[in-house]
Amino acid sequence: MRRWKRRWSSLENRKKVLNLLGLATRAGKTASGEFMTEKAIKSGKAYLVIVSEEASDNTKKMFENSCAYYKVPVYQFGMKEELGHAMGKEMRASLAVLDSGFAKALREKLDD
Repeated sequence: MRRWKRRWSSLENRKKVLNLLGLATRAGKTASGEFMTEKAIKSGKAYLVIVSEEASDNTKKMFENSCAYYKVPVYQFGMKEELGHAMGKEMRASLAVLDSGFAKALREKLDD
């Protein structure tokens, strides 16, 4: 019984993260795509970076290194299609959250 409860909780958090991403996108507080995400990190506007679990190893490594250098938290979450669908766009391998409030809320859900 407890296993089911934990699984359900994990599914709920996953859904909440995707909903928050959609809300942040509608508010204009995300940058998606490899180039725009990298630009946001380097300009200091990114508060959180999410890279798809399906992204290539090279892409994951590049974002991990640049986020470590610029001290931006980076998470691997979701499939490309899920991230794109949550943002109302096509497949997305990476995105940056440009608002501290959205970033804090997403970090809480992603850490659970």
